Amino acid sequence: MGAGAATTVVAACGGGKKNDKQTVGEPPVGQMTYRTNPTTGDKVSLLGYGMMRLPKKDGSDEFDQELINQEIDYAIEHGMNYFDTSPVYCQGQSERCTGIALKAQKRLQRHQYYVATKLSNFDKSYWSKEASIQMYHDSMKELQVDYIDYYLLHAVGGGGMENFSQRYLDNGILDYLLEEREAGRIRNLGFSFHGDIEVFDYLLANHDKYRWDFVQIQLNYLDWTYANEMSDANTDASYLYEELHKRGIPAVIMEPLLGGRLVKDVPAYVVDEMKRREPQRSVASWAFRYAGTPEGVLTVLSGMTFMEHLKDNLLSYCPLKPLTEEEQRLLDTKIAHQIMEGETIPCNNCEYCMPCPYGIDIPGNFLHYNKWKVDGRLPENPKDKNYQKNRRDFLISLDRAVPRDRQPDHCIQCNRCIRRNKDSGKADRCPQKINIPQELEKIARLIEDARRHG
Repeated sequence: MGAGAATTVVAACGGGKKNDKQTVGEPPVGQMTYRTNPTTGDKVSLLGYGMMRLPKKDGSDEFDQELINQEIDYAIEHGMNYFDTSPVYCQGQSERCTGIALKAQKRLQRHQYYVATKLSNFDKSYWSKEASIQMYHDSMKELQVDYIDYYLLHAVGGGGMENFSQRYLDNGILDYLLEEREAGRIRNLGFSFHGDIEVFDYLLANHDKYRWDFVQIQLNYLDWTYANEMSDANTDASYLYEELHKRGIPAVIMEPLLGGRLVKDVPAYVVDEMKRREPQRSVASWAFRYAGTPEGVLTVLSGMTFMEHLKDNLLSYCPLKPLTEEEQRLLDTKIAHQIMEGETIPCNNCEYCMPCPYGIDIPGNFLHYNKWKVDGRLPENPKDKNYQKNRRDFLISLDRAVPRDRQPDHCIQCNRCIRRNKDSGKADRCPQKINIPQELEKIARLIEDARRHG
């Protein structure tokens, strides 16, 4: 994937002391891989903490701040220093939870960690310059900081150039953010991209004017070649990365696991091959190593809900073992092709479609369907010799994964999951452009047929 502007450094962290008594599966202290931002010289941990899937207290919708604090402290102990959030993550509570967690930790001083957040002015109510500026200042208040290290125009591309112009150009807010960078209250200015490639190309064509310090893109071994096949509204990561790379703009990577698809959608025989090659590594580690191998990548974001996720991801980058060319070809061609042949629903569990007004767990239903599709065990043909066993197992596992009142048969096709209200200014909720009601109806029919054939 080529050499880039960011250089790789394996540095001591967490006080520089190596943990000589680490147990199997326990990530070592002092071995994090870092990349250097060519604009500011920031030494950024190759693993970044995505604060969009925070843990909740058992049986509650309340976020578990104590556990969040513990996970952030553990991450910092192991060298992580990049924390990515947004005003809209976690029902609007992510920035506050992030600010509390970072304020509570004592391992690093403020200049030793980097806070990233976004101007998430999706709705028209935030399109005025005054409302967008208020969102920007509210972010600093919630995060308890007086400057932001990495600030992004959030999810540009959805709605095309007209939407981008209304959100950032016509109201003068982009000019305002450039002034804030000049004043030092924004240290790095960039954007995250989903959607219309015309917007991406416009922003890079004007790089001399805006001087983008970084750009956040979706990159993984499925999106590298197949993003456009999964949705004609998306662009292959190979194009996005190379366009940034040739301009020396560092790439921040989102969705390295495609919301868990590159763990759950991997066929069992592929998992066996991965385990044969790297017995001590998880399936997820292959995707993380893939995303972290290009030298133009500054950091790879992961939304880590549980401590075991955090530990496993740290093992991938403490330090990074770059993929060989042969391993890259294995993922790029053979494995990606096999996953694409599975015809799964391209949901990456971002939860932008949520909450459903009728309580349906949309990502949960899609992820359950995909797992059974990949395993070749969906109860689709009553004449199949394994149909009755697959039917029973499928229904039992569904009821365990998704409560009955949150399953697809409760969908009334209101379309709120794919379109915001007509005056919001943003037509699509789903970055992957999934026809969510149609897919829910398909799964509901499958479930109904399986129950009827019992």
